[in-house]
Amino acid sequence: MSGRGSRVPAGRAGRLRLRRSLATALRGADLLERKLRLLLDRERLARHAAEEASEVWRQRLAEADTWLVRGVLLGGEAALAEAVPTDRAGVDVTWAALMGVRHPATVSWTDPVRSPEEPTPPNTALAHAETAYRAAVRAAAEHAVQRAAADLLAAEAVRTRQRVRALRRHWIPRLRDELTAVELALEEGEHEEAVRRRWAAARSAR
Repeated sequence: MSGRGSRVPAGRAGRLRLRRSLATALRGADLLERKLRLLLDRERLARHAAEEASEVWRQRLAEADTWLVRGVLLGGEAALAEAVPTDRAGVDVTWAALMGVRHPATVSWTDPVRSPEEPTPPNTALAHAETAYRAAVRAAAEHAVQRAAADLLAAEAVRTRQRVRALRRHWIPRLRDELTAVELALEEGEHEEAVRRRWAAARSAR
């Protein structure tokens, strides 16, 4: 490819190289624009999923807080401490790749398991609070995954857009200008050569 610091051979070899470089640049710009569209589409879906998960998260958290207050009022803080299982929840994130961009795709949630020896929530309010808090944490995990995916995809979209702009606004026009100049020089050379041949033919015919 030609450009600052490189030299294009003169004549037909230069024209061939420039044509190939221009074709490569055009094909690259088309591929990058396709990548950009896919990135933006996937980012939009991730943003929407994150917003929905955020709404669920806030609703379930508010619901859980309400039930928690009722449960503590009914049984005291000691009842709350007794109702907490020793097991911990599990969160696994599955990653995927889109056009070379690795990003979190899905999240799976495993509820903590209460052993038969452990006490259950002593009143209905705390039981409802436990259920709501679990739903809130699941939604929070989903929100985090989708938001992280959207941010990673958006960052790559910015870089891709910059590369497309560089190709469309600078590199491709430069190649076209250089190709036009080479083709014009070739046409002038061919015209001069044709004139010389006609003169030579005319002199030999005398």
